[in-house]
Amino acid sequence: MQIIYNQPTDVEQIQIYKTRKDFKGDYTVVVFPFLKASKKGPEQTATEIGNYLLSSLHEVEGFNVVKGFLNLNLSKAFWVSFLNQIMPEAQFGLKAPGTSGKTVMVEYSSPNTNKPLHLGHIRNNLLGYAVSEILKANGHLVIKANLVNDRGIHICKSMLAWQKWGKGATPESTGLKGDKLVGDFYVKFDQEYKKEIAQLESKGLTNEEAKEQAPIIQEAREMLRKWEAGNKEINELWFTMNHWVYQGFDVTYKNLGVDFDKIYYESETYKLGKSLVLDGLKNGVLIQQPDSSVWADLTGEGLDQKILLRSDGTSVYMTQDLGTAHQRFQEYHINDLIYVVGNEQNYHFQVLKLVLKKLGFDWSENIQHLSYGMVELPEGKMKSREGTVVDADDLIVEMIQTARETSQELGKLEGLSKEEAEKVFQMVGLGALKYFILKVDPKKTMLFNPKESIDFNGNTGPFIQYTHARIQSIIRKAKDTGIEYSKLQDFIKPADKEIELIKLIYTYPEVIAEAGANYSPAFVANYIYELAKEFNQYYHDFSIMKEPNREVQIFRLALSEKVAAILKSGALLLGIHVPERM
Repeated sequence: MQIIYNQPTDVEQIQIYKTRKDFKGDYTVVVFPFLKASKKGPEQTATEIGNYLLSSLHEVEGFNVVKGFLNLNLSKAFWVSFLNQIMPEAQFGLKAPGTSGKTVMVEYSSPNTNKPLHLGHIRNNLLGYAVSEILKANGHLVIKANLVNDRGIHICKSMLAWQKWGKGATPESTGLKGDKLVGDFYVKFDQEYKKEIAQLESKGLTNEEAKEQAPIIQEAREMLRKWEAGNKEINELWFTMNHWVYQGFDVTYKNLGVDFDKIYYESETYKLGKSLVLDGLKNGVLIQQPDSSVWADLTGEGLDQKILLRSDGTSVYMTQDLGTAHQRFQEYHINDLIYVVGNEQNYHFQVLKLVLKKLGFDWSENIQHLSYGMVELPEGKMKSREGTVVDADDLIVEMIQTARETSQELGKLEGLSKEEAEKVFQMVGLGALKYFILKVDPKKTMLFNPKESIDFNGNTGPFIQYTHARIQSIIRKAKDTGIEYSKLQDFIKPADKEIELIKLIYTYPEVIAEAGANYSPAFVANYIYELAKEFNQYYHDFSIMKEPNREVQIFRLALSEKVAAILKSGALLLGIHVPERM
């Protein structure tokens, strides 16, 4: 504005966006903020700015005006120059962790120790891991945390069932993973509990009365009381059965490809919040009822009253979360704490933030709940107590087997050794599972169909993996024939399809930033699918190895190689590995 209208430019007024697909252009400048300086109408102002940019910048080769919007066309030379510039950048689009100056903790998984991980846990783990990797790529230091729910009535139910019907069963004696063994006893408890409820109802009790008076649930509650009182025998059994579960979890986490920097255990943290609550009571921000229970009054915030300490002084789950959150901010000096937890806990995290704010912790505003939808199957919802969940380990095995069968049917892995083929089957099976789950907006409830996820031609992980392998095959052929390239010639005039591919590459850093801002791996997933789809259309229409012009051939090889690099980079952010050969 300084040059055209002799007026100072306010940088914050400049608004530039990618041009919408239904208009011609690469980038759109909103000219309305400049009308005061130009003292002219929007179309004339846009035309004057466009003419100036066209005459001053060789990167701009044309423009058009639509009302108050200036659509700029960038030159082919600009796009070739950009590709040249990023060719040596192995980490294009990714920022080094720590460069943002921000430390973020992401809590995910958070399983109960009474059952193996299931399909719902898979979505949680894959989301938490991918969000962590994406936040790292945005320059943040990230701490991946897991809070294991290893105390409470749920584990006592499994323990009691093992005492009654286990006959000394162990993972070694049964050949079962520890988490599966313990989960079987959780299901057994529920079966026996339902029998006792039915018997009591037949004697005239209501369903609620029967649930309360059933001998087996009373025994489980007594076991919990003994555990909290430090009973040696109960604590030893609790320790043994929990460690069976941990060993089982570790196998599943390894197979799934997720990890953690810090693991918390509820048995070690559940009392942390009690002192905070007592301080809040002392300071008058919490209230005590006649029975000595302590509550937070949130009616002023549009909610209800929330119990924080029971009348006997024991803490509730919310109390533990208060203390754990405080410990984490003190321990790691984090800027943000992100909880990856299903949307059925929306109220819980709303209350958590409000109570922490009442207690005087300003950092409560930096707690984020990544609320995701449930995973359903074509058959409907899963129920842990009834043993109708999709076991995570079984699903992983099924996905790898489906990948094996599909690949063999299509002849995708001919020429590979048995060992190489098995590695690809694992990559494809897990890639299909991860991509199918992560391509969906986390907030949405999703329907998981294993067979649909393994399709080499659809919006799937295997399609992206196959595209990467196809490009690697081209690169190997080029190297075998002695073709080398490091710098592209500026005089190359790419076809429109090639320019579109470069434009897609150009937006990769923006996609990573958007995925990080929204805690949504779906942005990355759908981006790499679009990139793979565009490349396959390009490969269908343009020759690479048979191109007679060597400089054009080199350009196409360089473009293809960069597409492959970004497919690999984006897939790794999702925890997906891409094979070199398929």
